[in-house]
Amino acid sequence: MMKSTYSENDVTVLLKDVSGLVTPLNTAEREEKIQSGMHYCEMLPVEYRPTAEYMHIYHESMEKHLEMTAEAVGVLSEKIWRKKGKSVVLVSLARAGIPIGILIKRYLQKKYNTTVSHYAISIIRGRGIDKVAMAYLLERHSPKHIQFVDGWTGKGTIFNELKKAMFDYENVSAELAAASDPAWITDLCGSHEDFLIPSSCLNATISGLLSRTYLNKDHIGENDFHGAVFYSELTKEDVSLEFIDAVERKMNFKTASNDTIYDNTMETCSMEAGLNEAKQIAEEFDIKDINFVKPGIGETTRVLLRRIPWKILVKDFGDIQNIGHILRLAQEKNVEVIEYPLSAYRACGLITDLSGDL
Repeated sequence: MMKSTYSENDVTVLLKDVSGLVTPLNTAEREEKIQSGMHYCEMLPVEYRPTAEYMHIYHESMEKHLEMTAEAVGVLSEKIWRKKGKSVVLVSLARAGIPIGILIKRYLQKKYNTTVSHYAISIIRGRGIDKVAMAYLLERHSPKHIQFVDGWTGKGTIFNELKKAMFDYENVSAELAAASDPAWITDLCGSHEDFLIPSSCLNATISGLLSRTYLNKDHIGENDFHGAVFYSELTKEDVSLEFIDAVERKMNFKTASNDTIYDNTMETCSMEAGLNEAKQIAEEFDIKDINFVKPGIGETTRVLLRRIPWKILVKDFGDIQNIGHILRLAQEKNVEVIEYPLSAYRACGLITDLSGDL
């Protein structure tokens, strides 16, 4: 199995280790290849090594959002427990789903004194779910017990990919569990609010030192899991377990135990509100490819960490506790930040169109 800095008791990572086999590309090279038609999963980016200033902001943000993250995990865990019970098999979508999946597993273990299975597998936009990993799971578990987990939703792209993929798997539900669902695509969430989940601030250094998932026939055969790289050179910067342990300490096992589960939603939104807002932004800024619009705090952060951002939209410049790290990254990369009347989201990243059409 794939190496990570997570404990095997927390998660079984169903990925092929391609460390040393893939040469990471810098952001400019990778962006040019993506926009020229090469799929992003066939390459790996050079991982962002956080600056001391950025890590200072991360630690401040984490302290401010630990309780809210723990509360969202508790609400989500209770919903999963009511739906699946002790037989649930958590299947986190790598990478962002893994920390949330581990926290759900730990919550259920402490609250209900039960140990549930937890795996991490790959799903890739335009390429689907890892079929070898799915075969592995279904050899060992009932399809009705599988519960997919992600960290947050953006426009709902991965959820749509999951729904398409599950047509091939009878009795496996495509319902997605997420700590934060500002896209309003699932009831199985901790909150519909676009709040800062601290694990969205970083990449590998808060994801067990794993790269994003990789699928290139040069290294991944028909019988292989999708691949990933383990970044051993970032060991000193790794805060993966620090984050998990810090959120776990904030868990309140009475919060979500009553009949009415608290859900911190935004009343102005409705199903598909996120996608509609992304389409509106694309139209207003004359963006022809909706994939260049990345709404939500998590996705905006990803744009700044591994894409070439054009502009960043924020709902409120004064919302430092949620967007402080975004403002810092934008400053580091000299990216324009605009205050914009977002509805479902607190921030939105716009990717540079290298064709010059923007």
